[in-house]
Amino acid sequence: MTENASDDWKRWHEHRVETVSAPYGPLALTGTYWIEDHPSGRIPGVPGAWVVDGDSVLLTATAADGLALDGEPFAGAVRLAADREPTARVTLGERRLVVLVREGVLGIRDYDPAAPARRTFLGIDATPYDPRWSVPGRFTPYDDDRRTVRVDTADGVERALVLAGELAFTLAGQERTLQVAEQADGRLWAVFADATSGAGSYRFRFLYSAAPDSDGSTTVDFNRAQLPPCAFADHFICPFPPPGNRLGLAVEAGERTVA
Repeated sequence: MTENASDDWKRWHEHRVETVSAPYGPLALTGTYWIEDHPSGRIPGVPGAWVVDGDSVLLTATAADGLALDGEPFAGAVRLAADREPTARVTLGERRLVVLVREGVLGIRDYDPAAPARRTFLGIDATPYDPRWSVPGRFTPYDDDRRTVRVDTADGVERALVLAGELAFTLAGQERTLQVAEQADGRLWAVFADATSGAGSYRFRFLYSAAPDSDGSTTVDFNRAQLPPCAFADHFICPFPPPGNRLGLAVEAGERTVA
């Protein structure tokens, strides 16, 4: 059982390295620009004019801008809805210009496979699998179904984080809990910090657990604690841990830092 779990973890780790270093993975993000910060419509280093048009973005460009829309050279005007990141309708050579929206604020993300971070990436420092860090857990949804809290994010702006309930587990002989969100596929997602955060590991990490069974049971495996996207590029807006999600012990497991 342990040997199989260790092999599974190695495959997971290898897949994580491949994912973050992919041509349009987190390391390729070179900029996030909020359109309201550029009232002229001109974003530094990004051709065309980008302005807010209701709940979408109006892009105006000439042939000389070199942009493509849905793979074809583009000139004229087009309204753009939010993309499913990191895919994008608008490209500039190999670059993808992703339209995003956060709390009603529209922006553009620039993914470039030639980003310096991809060239200098050596891997992810991670602690080898240790079965002591994989424990049973139980999810209890909130009575009011969802709770929204405001948390700081990596770009210094406070934003909403929607939480679904608490995930309880025993670690190092003590009962502990994390407030978790619920993904569309049912998986649970926690943003947490611990005694190693900022001193041996990144300042906070993400933890995903499988969708709980009907009785709320799942597995809490800190071997698969992972670095948030903002550990790979400064231009992500990852949420910080909500109140109560700082564990009072050193979680010496999972991903630690970018190599």
